[in-house]
Amino acid sequence: MTIFGFLARNARWLAAGAMLTFLSSFGQTFFISIFAGEIRETFGLSHGAWGGIYTLGTAASAAAMVWAGVLTDRFRSRVLGSFVLVALASACLFMALNTAAALIPFVIFALRFCGQGMASHIAVVSMSRWFVATRGRALSVAGLGFAFGEAVLPVTFVSLMLVLDWRWLWVGAAVTSIAAIPVLLMLLRQERTPQSHADTDHALGMAQRHWTRKEVLGHWLFWFMVPALLGPAAFNTAFFFQQVHFAEIKGWAHLDLVALFPFYTATAVGALVLSGWLLDRLGTPRLMPWFQTPMIVAFLLFGLTESLALTFLGLIFLALSAGANNTLPNAFWAEFYGTRNLGAIKSMAAAVMVFGSAIGPGITGVLIDAGIGIETQYIGVATYFVVASVLMGIGVTRARALL
Repeated sequence: MTIFGFLARNARWLAAGAMLTFLSSFGQTFFISIFAGEIRETFGLSHGAWGGIYTLGTAASAAAMVWAGVLTDRFRSRVLGSFVLVALASACLFMALNTAAALIPFVIFALRFCGQGMASHIAVVSMSRWFVATRGRALSVAGLGFAFGEAVLPVTFVSLMLVLDWRWLWVGAAVTSIAAIPVLLMLLRQERTPQSHADTDHALGMAQRHWTRKEVLGHWLFWFMVPALLGPAAFNTAFFFQQVHFAEIKGWAHLDLVALFPFYTATAVGALVLSGWLLDRLGTPRLMPWFQTPMIVAFLLFGLTESLALTFLGLIFLALSAGANNTLPNAFWAEFYGTRNLGAIKSMAAAVMVFGSAIGPGITGVLIDAGIGIETQYIGVATYFVVASVLMGIGVTRARALL
């Protein structure tokens, strides 16, 4: 099937996945951080207090994902997705109407859990379960919602803040989430796999069987994968979180660094699509051990160079791994552990990644305060990805024989 035939034949289900990943933007760091200045000023928070609150709320949402992610194995995507969008809209209104600093951790928890957590979880589990031979392409198309949100929402909402109070923009996010519910119900009025809970419709994992979450947690492959799951979420988030400080210590204008970000986004989208195409042809076992190696190059360049041009090259390498990270790990769980309990299994991986996004900015900030410069840290991060890639390669290679 050609790519155009694939898109035409599966348009409604792919569109539902892309819409959910796009709406998850309202709970993503790149969106919430737009309002950091206004939130700190309104509630009298220092940089440290705001960072601590954000880490606390995100970590709590990671813990909640362990429980809530199982729901994707029990409820239809159209039903669960609608409830999550109502919850996401409520979280946005919570941010808009809240006047108490003590409630900010709960606001952050709600946004991160409903947005980054559940909305994206439903999308990737649905794509992984509904598509088998074309799973990579489905995940890459659904992942375009992430990229579109990153490209469009920051510049749009920053521009709107020039003419509107920041709280009204959160009301707009809530209205958008609610307005998406009838669209989701229409797109999924017939799910791609109506028998999605039937034994015959699930793809088997290693040893030709379906794995439970308890079995996965007790299996050595999961623990070989944990560093690779944690790393991108922690250190990709940390890089963008520390971008102002990074530009300062390099001696560049912040605007000069930010001007490179559209190239990062474009490359990440290209890597997202390419990794999905390669996944369908080569499978996850051949690709997984290698997809984080560009991050090694990226963080070495960030740590060693004073050149903006070489930093641009580092961003391109970072984008290659970031794009692939939206397809390969998501397909990995379905291929190695089966799809019957995919929601429960994937929720553990999602919790690790959300936890990574919580600790990355905090770790780098603490180390900066302790006198360990960001450049030295990035060389350490490159070393981390070497170790993570080696462990992932060993684990996947050993487990491949069981497929």
